[in-house]
Amino acid sequence: MARYRESVCRLCRRESTKLHLKGERCYSDNCAVERRSYPPGEHGRRRKGKLIRYGLQLREKQKVKRIYGVLEKQFRLYFKKAERQKGITGENLLTMLERRLDNVVYRLNFASSRAQARQLVRHGHLQVDERKVSIPSFLVSEGGVISVAEKSRKLKIIQDALELEKSREVPGWLEIYPEEFKGKVVRMPTREDITFSVQEQLIVELYSK
Repeated sequence: MARYRESVCRLCRRESTKLHLKGERCYSDNCAVERRSYPPGEHGRRRKGKLIRYGLQLREKQKVKRIYGVLEKQFRLYFKKAERQKGITGENLLTMLERRLDNVVYRLNFASSRAQARQLVRHGHLQVDERKVSIPSFLVSEGGVISVAEKSRKLKIIQDALELEKSREVPGWLEIYPEEFKGKVVRMPTREDITFSVQEQLIVELYSK
């Protein structure tokens, strides 16, 4: 499977905002966005000028893709599914991305970043309704119970992530039972549950051309 292998700090600098791709390390004083608040590359310091509408749409799409760790082909498939659903396309898109298993594992504080959560899922450390699921893009359903496999509960990265639980609030559509290494989807996510700043209408405009 194709995936981004370069420095993720470059992605944050390109979007001129913290995407928290490294989890807790993004809160340190050594954050690249704070040290170099200009785009990466040879001409980063000299890039100036106001973005046109297309540029704004593109940057918004790239930001959401990078936050959830989704590549272009898969992102387009999500958008097409969102279009076919009832309701507002942009909101459908975001809530579908929120339901990805790797995102849910991150939101439940079983991992310190979505990338780490994706790795845990791929390596078979997570279960959904007591069945192993190793597909990060698996969409959870209301009432679903996500748990850490018995053999994986002593993993240091999971223990460390749970230690930091209090510093990262679990969204209202999820419940966590840290002592049991479990979490539950109590309802489907809504637009209000999306905690980062995004103008999803710009993404809809981009793909609707």
